[in-house]
Amino acid sequence: MISLHIFLGMIGAPQIILIVVVILLLFGGRKIPELMRGLGSGIKEFKDATKEEDDDPKIDSKN
Repeated sequence: MISLHIFLGMIGAPQIILIVVVILLLFGGRKIPELMRGLGSGIKEFKDATKEEDDDPKIDSKN
């Protein structure tokens, strides 16, 4: 448990660069923009869904 905390506490710029390079090697430069677009549209749909849930109780309480 302590070793996991020490490992996560030591993430710095070299480790982030290594992670980015590994992702580029695994997915390639052409696939990453498609993945990011999909991620962005998923986040947008999630935000829209949470806004719709917030709007519904307000409408019900007025009636």
